[in-house]
Formats: sequence, C-alpha cells, structure tokens
Amino acid sequence: MSLCPCGSRQEYSACCEPYHRGEAAPTAEKLMRSRYSAFEKGEMAYLEETLTPESRQDYDAAETETWAKSAIWKKLEIGKTEAGQEDDDTGVVEFKAYFKINGQQQVHHEISRFTKQDGRWYYVDGEMNPKQEQRIVALKAGRNDPCPCGSGKKFKKCCGA
Repeated sequence: MSLCPCGSRQEYSACCEPYHRGEAAPTAEKLMRSRYSAFEKGEMAYLEETLTPESRQDYDAAETETWAKSAIWKKLEIGKTEAGQEDDDTGVVEFKAYFKINGQQQVHHEISRFTKQDGRWYYVDGEMNPKQEQRIVALKAGRNDPCPCGSGKKFKKCCGA
C-alpha cells in the first residue's frame, strides 16, 4: 500500500488509481490530481485520454513520456479552484507541481481549464506561470518620520512641506 502522489493522504488504490483504470473523475480538481499522479506513476495513456479531442491534435506523447520519466516528482499544491464541481460543465484549477530534473528543483505553476463532455472531465489548456495579482501599497509618512524620498530630512520639512 502506498499513499497517492496527488497529496490527498489517501491510498493510491482508493484515490487516483481508479481514474487511471477508466473511472471518470467526478470533479475538475480530482482530474487535475489524477493527471499529476499519472506523471509520477507513468500512466502516459491516461494523460492523452484526458485531453479534449482538440488538445490531442498537438500532443506529443513521446516527448511527454521522456520529460515525465526524467523528472523526480516531489509534490502537488492545489491553489484556487473555480467551478469544476459535479454539476458544472467547466472548471478552473490553479496548481503548482514541484519536481526535480537534471539535479535542479523546478516548479510548474499553471492555471488549468477543464470541460465536462458526456459526463467526463477533460483538460482543455492552461496558462503557465500566471502573473500574480499586483498590489500597490502606499507608504504614509508621519510628520516626524524620515522623508520617503531619501533626503534624510523629516517628512514635514521636506516633501510634506
């Protein structure tokens, strides 16, 4: 018995293996997790089977297998999910897959899109290395604080005057 690579803390036989053997994943996130497990377990046919027909057109099975087998898979982190539940037809899952390749630690960060067709979830495409939400933080200087411009003067005697 071994734990599932997807990070669910369940046994592989009760988690992702049934999906690798043909059972339909009930949610977009479970499909995402099972696809990650397929990379680690060498279930290359599953990776292709869970692509939409349109996505299969430019899928290179040999290249994917070579890449997957050269990596040492470390862990999967699921970020946010949007829709993708049993009653939905589309879903989005953000994830980070950690692995080591050629002696270097790597992170594959992606926002993946999924669709359900005939009761089965499929991977559509993904945005790799999505831009993080930018936050602008305004510094508020008090009257007696050093001026943020770097002059060395108090704010009230410099830019605050």
